[in-house]
Amino acid sequence: MSRKSLYIGLWTALAASVALPAAAEPVFNRIASFPVADNLPKDADKSKPTSSEIITASEDGKTLIYSDSPYGAIGFVDITDPAKPLAGGIIKVEGEPTSVATVGGNVLAAVNTSESKTNPSGRLDVIDIATRKVNATCDLGGQPDSVAISPDKTFAAVVIENERDEELNDGEIPQMPSGNLKIFSLKDGAPDCVTMKTVDLTGLSEIAPSDAEPEFVSINSQNQIAVTLQENNHIAVVDAATGKIVSHFSAGTVDLDKIDVKNDGAFKFDGSMKGVLREPDTVKWLDNDRFVVANEGDYKGGSRSFTIFTKDGKVAYESGPSLEYKIAEAGHYPDKRNKKGVELEGAEFAKFGDTPYLFVASERGSMVGVYKDTGADPEFVQLLPSGIGPEGVLAIPSRNLLITANETDLVEDGGARSHVMIYELKDQKPNYPLIVSSTKDDGTPVGWGALSGLVGDLKESGKLYAVSDSIYYSAPTIYTIDAKQTPAKITNALVVKRGGQAAQKLDLEGITTDGDGGFWLANEGDQAKLVPHAILNVNDKGEIKKEIALPDDLLPNQIRYGLEGITRVGEGDDAVLWMPIQREWKDDEKGFVKLLRYDIKKKEWSAVSYPLDKTEKGWVGLSEITAHDGQLYIIERDNQVGANAVNKRLYRVALDGLKPAKIGEKLPVVEKTLAHDFMGDLKASNGYVAEKLEGFTVDSDGNGYAVTDNDGVDGSSGETMFFNIGKVQATN
Repeated sequence: MSRKSLYIGLWTALAASVALPAAAEPVFNRIASFPVADNLPKDADKSKPTSSEIITASEDGKTLIYSDSPYGAIGFVDITDPAKPLAGGIIKVEGEPTSVATVGGNVLAAVNTSESKTNPSGRLDVIDIATRKVNATCDLGGQPDSVAISPDKTFAAVVIENERDEELNDGEIPQMPSGNLKIFSLKDGAPDCVTMKTVDLTGLSEIAPSDAEPEFVSINSQNQIAVTLQENNHIAVVDAATGKIVSHFSAGTVDLDKIDVKNDGAFKFDGSMKGVLREPDTVKWLDNDRFVVANEGDYKGGSRSFTIFTKDGKVAYESGPSLEYKIAEAGHYPDKRNKKGVELEGAEFAKFGDTPYLFVASERGSMVGVYKDTGADPEFVQLLPSGIGPEGVLAIPSRNLLITANETDLVEDGGARSHVMIYELKDQKPNYPLIVSSTKDDGTPVGWGALSGLVGDLKESGKLYAVSDSIYYSAPTIYTIDAKQTPAKITNALVVKRGGQAAQKLDLEGITTDGDGGFWLANEGDQAKLVPHAILNVNDKGEIKKEIALPDDLLPNQIRYGLEGITRVGEGDDAVLWMPIQREWKDDEKGFVKLLRYDIKKKEWSAVSYPLDKTEKGWVGLSEITAHDGQLYIIERDNQVGANAVNKRLYRVALDGLKPAKIGEKLPVVEKTLAHDFMGDLKASNGYVAEKLEGFTVDSDGNGYAVTDNDGVDGSSGETMFFNIGKVQATN
C-alpha cells in the first residue's frame, strides 16, 4: 500500500469514527412585538380595549393588516424592517370587522353590522392598501366571520356565521337564522358583487342540521373550499366555480386519556373523556387532498387536538393531547380554565423553501406549535411563545417570517395589551422556552407554573429549587430545577404536605434551605381568605414540621401584600431568617417597607426599613430576597407590564450594616445599592416585559438566576423568563 493510500484510509476511518458538529437547524425565533394600541390615533382613549384578531399581509409582505373588532377598525403595521415594526395607522369602518384577506393592492374586510343575533347583517369592504380608502362594498346579507382568497386569485369565499347567542337557552343550537357560505368572482383584485353565490349548508350535519354554524374557510389550488361548521361538528368541501358541495362529513370524536379535566388548583393528568366532539375552528389546506383543522371544542367539546383529514373525510392524523402535553411542559397549561384544555384554535400552513411547515395556535395556552408536514404524521419542531389568545396566524415565506395576532387586551385589568408578534426562520438556536419540565414514566408531563421563589442547592452548582404560589392552591409544590441544561429542566415536583395530605391555605412566595436537607418557606397571607402570614419549615419529603406565624404586635397592621421571599443567614443554632414584606403595611411610612428578621434559636422577631424607588405609575414593592457573600440581594419591582414597566431591579444591602429593631420600635432605614437592572433580560425574548419578576437566587458557584411568575397562565401569556445573570459579586 502506498503512503498516499494509507493516509486516505486513515482519514476515512477517522471521519467515520468522529461525529462532526451538525449545522444548526433552521428554527423560528420571535424578533419583535407590536402592541396594537400604538396604532390608535392620538386623540383615542387608550384605556379602552383594542385587538388584533385575524391578520394578513400585502403581497410584498411589508405591510401587515389586521381586524380590530373592539375598536371597529382595520389596522396596518409597517414591517419593512420586521425587527422594528412601525405603526401604520388604522381605518375606521362602520361596524365590527371580523376577518381580512388581501388580493392585489386591496384588503377585503368582512364587517359585521348586525343589530341583533336574530337580525344579522354584514358587508365585504374593499379597501385600497395604498390610500387606506374603501373603494367598494358588497352586501353579505348576514354576519361574516372568515374570508379566504383562492391561490389563483379568481375567487373569494366568505363564511356567514350568523353566530348563536350564548346567553340564550345556554347557547344551545339551533338558533335561527342559519349561516351559509358566500362565493365571489374576483376581477382586478376586487370582488364582483353581482357574482355572489350563496351556498346553503343546512341539512348536512347530524347536530342541529337546520342551523349551520360555519366558522372558517380555506381554498386549495383546485378552487375547492373547505369550510368548518364548528358547533355542528361538521366539515364541507365546496367547488368555488359552481357553488356545489363536493363532499361533507362529520368531524367525528376523539377519546382522550391521561388529561387534566378539573379546575382544582393542581396538575392531574389522570382523567379521561370519551367520545369528545372535535368541533373544528380554523381549517387550512396542506395540499389538494388534505387539510388540517384546529379543534377548539368551544361549544360542547374540549377536544384539545388538531386533525388532518383527507377531503373525503378520512382521518390521516389525530394529535390527541400530544401538543397539550408539550405546552404543559413549557409551563403554559391553563389549569384555572382547563375544562376544555389548551383550546387549539388557529392554524397556518406554508412552504419555507422546500420545507412544508404547519403551525397550530393554542388560544388558552398562548403558544404556537410548529411542525413539519411529512405527508404522514407531522414532525414536531418547536414551541413559540405568543401574546395572550393567539387568533390569527400568518406565514410570509418570501421573507422567512411568521406572524401571530393575539386578540386579548387586558388594559382594563392593568395587564398586557393585544400584540402582533413577529418571528423569523433562520439557522439559529430556539430562544424559548427557557425552562421546561420532564416527562413522567406514564408519558404525561410534570405540570408547573407560577414560579414565585428560588433558592440554590447548598452543594451542587446549577441545581435550584422553586415554589409555586396560590394559583395551585390544592398542590403547593417545591420544584427541583437543573439549570445547567438548555432549556433549564424541572426534574422533580415535591408537594408540600400536612399530615400526609397536600397542605391547604398556602400562598408560597419564598424558599430557602434549612441546612438539614429541608426548606424554610414564606407564606403570603390574605385575611379575607383565612390564609395566615407565616413561615414554614418542611423536611426533604415535603412534610411541614413547623409553622411560625408573624408576631401578634405586627399583624394588626397587615394588608393583603405580605411575605415575598425568605433567606437564611448563618448555620445551625446561629441561623437567622430574613423576609421582605412586599408593600407598605399600615404602620409603614409611604415609600418604605419592612425587612423582617427571625432568630430561629431565640424565636425573636425584629425588622429594618427598606426605602422603595419612586414610580409614576402603579406601585413598587419587593419580590425576593437571597443572602450571598455578606449581602442581602433584593428584587424590587413595579407592577407594570410592557412599555409601562420601568423598575425591575436587583439591589444589595450589606449584612454587617443591618441593626434591626424590635417590632413596634422606630425601624432603622437601610442603605441599598443597585446590583443589576433586569430590564434588558426581560426584553431579550422580544415579547412584552412581564410584570412579576419574583424569583432570584445565587447558586453554589456564585451564579445568579432569576425567574418570572407567569400567573399560571391566568391573565397572562404564560411566558416564564428564566435566566442566568452570571457571577454575583458585591462591588463598589
